[in-house]
Amino acid sequence: MQHPSGLSAGLRYRYLHDRPANEDNSVTAEGYFITDANVGYKWKNLSLNMVVENIFNTECDETQFYTTSQLLGETSSVSEIHYILGSPINFRIKAAISF
Repeated sequence: MQHPSGLSAGLRYRYLHDRPANEDNSVTAEGYFITDANVGYKWKNLSLNMVVENIFNTECDETQFYTTSQLLGETSSVSEIHYILGSPINFRIKAAISF
């Protein structure tokens, strides 16, 4: 929501609880809680925005799945959680002119 002065601000969060990483629930993927903030200003047809993602710089593994894999040259397969790291704190600034 924008204030009559042209200022706007907000907080967003993303929460994912611990959850099963495989079908028989014997392995658990860890949950996480990420908070983002934004602030903006609009004057006539000019808008400026700043977004700070992961403002608390929370370390997390956003995508996690339990799988069995074997690399070339390995003698046997390994079962483990594979994951994609979450993004660290990130700043973005945006300027826009509308007409």
